[in-house]
Amino acid sequence: MKLRDFVLGVATGLAAAIIIKEVSERVDPYLSADTVLQQIKAEFKKEAPIDGSWVFMKVEEFSNGFTTTPVYRGGISRMMNGEMESFEFAADARSGAVLELTKL
Repeated sequence: MKLRDFVLGVATGLAAAIIIKEVSERVDPYLSADTVLQQIKAEFKKEAPIDGSWVFMKVEEFSNGFTTTPVYRGGISRMMNGEMESFEFAADARSGAVLELTKL
């Protein structure tokens, strides 16, 4: 095998990987709603057990006055110190980061 053929094969493989990554992000750039909910529940479980949770499966637009971000909206309830606490959240659909958390 010639060095030229090896380098050509590696370059072709890298180019194909980059193209596949770009195409897959264009097809569905968002995490699934269930994945986002599981991430948020994992963070809440560090403090107390979760009693219930829900998430809207449809992406919404969230604006903070400066920028607009696609988000999933949902909620979590838990028992903390013998009292029920309920929260609603707006989480970034791309990363799962919580952008807004409101205690009800």
